[in-house]
Amino acid sequence: MRKVAVIGLGHVGATVAYTIFTHGYADTLVLLDKNQAKVEAEYNDLRDTLARNDYYVKVLMQDWSQLKDTDIIITAFGDIAATVKTGDRFGEFNINARNAQEVGKKIQATGFSGILINISNPCDAISTILQESTGLSKAQVFGTGTFLDTARMQRIVGEKLNEDPKNVEGFVLGEHGASQFTAWSTVRINGKSADQLFSKQEETILSDQPNKNSMKVAAGKGYTSYAIATCAVRLMLAVFSNARLFAPTSVYLDEVETYIGYPAIIGKNGIEKVIKLELSPEEKEKLQHSATIIKQHIAQIR
Repeated sequence: MRKVAVIGLGHVGATVAYTIFTHGYADTLVLLDKNQAKVEAEYNDLRDTLARNDYYVKVLMQDWSQLKDTDIIITAFGDIAATVKTGDRFGEFNINARNAQEVGKKIQATGFSGILINISNPCDAISTILQESTGLSKAQVFGTGTFLDTARMQRIVGEKLNEDPKNVEGFVLGEHGASQFTAWSTVRINGKSADQLFSKQEETILSDQPNKNSMKVAAGKGYTSYAIATCAVRLMLAVFSNARLFAPTSVYLDEVETYIGYPAIIGKNGIEKVIKLELSPEEKEKLQHSATIIKQHIAQIR
């Protein structure tokens, strides 16, 4: 029996819950949020579909004790308005750092021992706080990180070459935010390297697009939801099926001593293994710069 909890029922959390519910990805779904009226609304809206939904999913709400035997928690609390206003995911840091400490302590008190997948921004910093406050291992706690930014890069490069985004290999690394970068040394399209297909100028232009596109979505809708929810659910399924999915997530990287967007193997134990990349000197410098930014923000609350 698969049991999943979603903490934070804003646009992203609600989309995650809806996706899990309508696809029958869990047998039991636990909804938790500070806003009682919002969580009750989502709870009843989902349950009103039971007579028409393809799957029966048991839905529970506002019962933290249910986390004790929950398999996977997805955290999606946050204040997206702060990010939209500033254009910076660290715009949510102050409020979400407090949220993460509070939520983490509540999770720890339940005796939860499963896997925690964090969406809340700034993803890398909040994943760090959640790991520390829950007392779970670094393998058990990871974030969506640059999994979404990599998907955006794949779409942009695919459109440029008239290719299916799935044909584009490679990673966006670093902070899930302004200092992220496309590691062009890792990019392959149908076996060809990026250097064979793009000039350095084109690579620079394409590198800027994933973050710009995310801000366009947030500015236009007031939030982002579909793409990030899809990424979180994909990672959840990788854990459930022990898929050993090779993907960039917000993972603790010993090399830079912080959570950061970097590829790892995702399986039943969460982070099964972090995969060492052979990056160019310039890419290594960018990764270190991004890590420094993340650590500087975390240091503010220590």
